[in-house]
Amino acid sequence: MSNYSRIFLSSPHMSGNEQKYINEAFETNWIAPLGPNVDQFERELSDYVDVRDAAATSSGTAAIHLALQLLEVEQGDVVFCSSLTFIASANPIVYQGAEPVFIDSEPDTWNMSPLALERALLDAEYEGKLPKAVIVVNLYGQSAKMDEIMAICNRYSVPVIEDAAESLGAEYKGKKSGTFGKFGIYSFNGNKIITTSGGGMLVSNDEAALKKARFLATQARDPAPHYQHSVAGYNYRMSNILAGVGRAQLEVLNDRVAARRSIFNRYVEAFGNIEGINFMPELEGTLHNRWLTTLTIDREELGVSPMKLIDALAEENIEARPVWKPLHLQPLFEGKKYYMHEEGRSVSDKLFANGLCLPSGSNMTEEQQQRVIDKVLDVVHSNKVRIS
Repeated sequence: MSNYSRIFLSSPHMSGNEQKYINEAFETNWIAPLGPNVDQFERELSDYVDVRDAAATSSGTAAIHLALQLLEVEQGDVVFCSSLTFIASANPIVYQGAEPVFIDSEPDTWNMSPLALERALLDAEYEGKLPKAVIVVNLYGQSAKMDEIMAICNRYSVPVIEDAAESLGAEYKGKKSGTFGKFGIYSFNGNKIITTSGGGMLVSNDEAALKKARFLATQARDPAPHYQHSVAGYNYRMSNILAGVGRAQLEVLNDRVAARRSIFNRYVEAFGNIEGINFMPELEGTLHNRWLTTLTIDREELGVSPMKLIDALAEENIEARPVWKPLHLQPLFEGKKYYMHEEGRSVSDKLFANGLCLPSGSNMTEEQQQRVIDKVLDVVHSNKVRIS
């Protein structure tokens, strides 16, 4: 193991202003959940992404769960979901007792394939059981093809939940990522582009729905002088202290996007001319936040696998990871329906087999990034020599 300090994939990056809002919470004794920071964080984020309302939650997963509740997803219902994503995108489907159907990616964005989605909806209509919702994930900070996906879903009157956990600050044709569907969700987990340590946000232009979301997220307490509950609720609200962290983080979000895009550009400068290395695309008319720099490796061309690179980087105390393992390959979802991008062509399987995520934290120094670059080049060149 290297004596160098650890380089993380994406570590928290504090702005320096967080303590101001935390101190205000302590000074005013708003330590319990909810309070002025929560209210302000919701307003400031909804203003930033230009939606009517936002509800701060304990996690992005909680926000997805609330969205499914608001859409009345129940036992026996069907929900379509992107396959190439973290399992948190689909776990709330299971919470509701619904049946997930997984949709493949397409190569231009690595996100939900409109071709596969269309086939899945045609089949569902033929079977007389359209999904109650479609969960579209914006992977690694790149928006899906939302024009095509929204047009298809609107044709079948199926609401869209946009999982923008990784894409806050990204844009699609001038509109903020996470604002196209009936509901959008963001995550503020410790590794995200901005963080509240743990937390999330549910956003929508349907203010009545978000009022109900807040009710459900605070144990669904009825308006009574005593504790009265008519429906099951959840403890899903964000604390006032963590919301203070989020307010300070939101102030520097545009700077964080710029920093991660610069990190991506340095990687492209270093590896962009190497045949066999291809970076995750940026769809024309969009702004990718480059939360993580992701690429694919052609094993035959380079003579090296993504896992060999990950292991070599680990020896230098550098964290790198494979691309998400598709949900249709997860043991939890064995046997569930899966629609490929094209007949006999699963894009997400190939991305998982060949994909690699490099350290991309906005607080990574140029010297640290050069360590990553040097090690990757060393492994690639030594293997090229060996196979030539």
